[in-house]
Amino acid sequence: MSIPTQLKAIAFSGFVFIAQIVTTQKNNIDVWLTNNDRSALFERQASLSFSDGKSSDQTIVVDDVKTFQRMDGFGFALTGGSAMHIIHISAPARNKLLHQLFDTTGNATGVSYLRLSIGSSDLNEKVFSYDDVAGDTTLSHFDLAEDKTDVIPVMKEILAINPHIKILGSPWSPPAWMKTNNDTRGGRLKPEYYKVYANYLAKYIESMKQNGINIDAITVQNEPLHPGNNPSLLLVAPDEADFVKYHLGPLFKAKNIKTKIIIYDHNADRPDYPISILDDTQAAKYIDGSGFHLYGGTIDALTDVHNAHPDKNVYFTEQMVVQFNENAEDAKKIDIVSPVSDLIIDAPRNWSKNVLLWNLAADPEYKPFTDRGGCDVCQGAVTINKDSVEYNLAYYAMAHASKFVRPGSVRIASNITSNLNNVAFVTPAKEKVLIVANTTDTEQSFNISYHNKTTSTVLNPRSVATYIWK
Repeated sequence: MSIPTQLKAIAFSGFVFIAQIVTTQKNNIDVWLTNNDRSALFERQASLSFSDGKSSDQTIVVDDVKTFQRMDGFGFALTGGSAMHIIHISAPARNKLLHQLFDTTGNATGVSYLRLSIGSSDLNEKVFSYDDVAGDTTLSHFDLAEDKTDVIPVMKEILAINPHIKILGSPWSPPAWMKTNNDTRGGRLKPEYYKVYANYLAKYIESMKQNGINIDAITVQNEPLHPGNNPSLLLVAPDEADFVKYHLGPLFKAKNIKTKIIIYDHNADRPDYPISILDDTQAAKYIDGSGFHLYGGTIDALTDVHNAHPDKNVYFTEQMVVQFNENAEDAKKIDIVSPVSDLIIDAPRNWSKNVLLWNLAADPEYKPFTDRGGCDVCQGAVTINKDSVEYNLAYYAMAHASKFVRPGSVRIASNITSNLNNVAFVTPAKEKVLIVANTTDTEQSFNISYHNKTTSTVLNPRSVATYIWK
């Protein structure tokens, strides 16, 4: 991953689990709150009720008549490093952690989407591909051996909790012998190996399926314009278009592989990259949509791509969300509003069908990471230290959506006030979900209006709440 220029420095102060059953009564509004001062960390509050009155001129009107995209889910990257930490904790601790993350009952957060690396990412202990035998164009040595030690067994435990979780696969690099520089870092894919590499990606999907893991979608290349990671690859737009048009797309069709093909998978500062590929009708017929990160550019670039090709989907595939403890004052607060407003709210408001954060788990030293370009500051949503688990900023930010906005939910209309960023959904169970972020430094009183009924509430400075009702 490419590192943002500025990182928020916030500390973690602890987490207490309290089993709670979510029950939404008609006309009652359930409220889950995270306060900037840590007085509430994704905790259920007293319910609100709709009435005929209002107490503030600031009103968020939720309109389920106007609908937008259908959501696939919310979650994290399960890197090889994340899986390594999870598989090494004791079975009881691992069971508790995985149920807290992937279960939907009680106060568990119901993560519904994961991103896996195809081969190693820069958050593995070492760099590898599934076939490092130079010149093996038949892929006779292809083997998921490295993933069989951690990623696959962890995925099987996750699937036992949530068998319907969606999985996105992303490659960081082809095998080095397929590249112009014969290196895991940088270089370009040799044209004579386009067909072999397409077969390599297909073989990954087929091999994972043999292990009981269905890959819903793949991106063609993680951060194709950032060849500085280890591993990485430079894949410019014309090359990606040719690879999809002449090799990957036709191969998937011939093999009847239903896994979706997602292009780009990089920053929002280059919407021209996916648009140029989607403008090619012969390539576009194989493509489901485009993936984005937000280390560069602005989130409304996703809408630009949607408007250019409204028949294609948009996905938010990566963003690092971190909190560091630099001093005692930092430890007293959690910057929940930034990731929720910028990602959990703004990505769906700009047509994204999902939101994935980077990454799920690391140790207190942010290990593992590769040499020559691995990320050495990538804090996990959870920090694992033996059997001890700390829940960090990314966890709380994701929880405000993942628990309630279940796969198949549809984004619905809601207006943004000058002080309150928000997004609304209707779930398959017909519940309405409104996520609100107070982006100001002052307390905000406001109304929520739905079908001419209104409730009044207050949100603390730089705090976030999720509201759920039938």
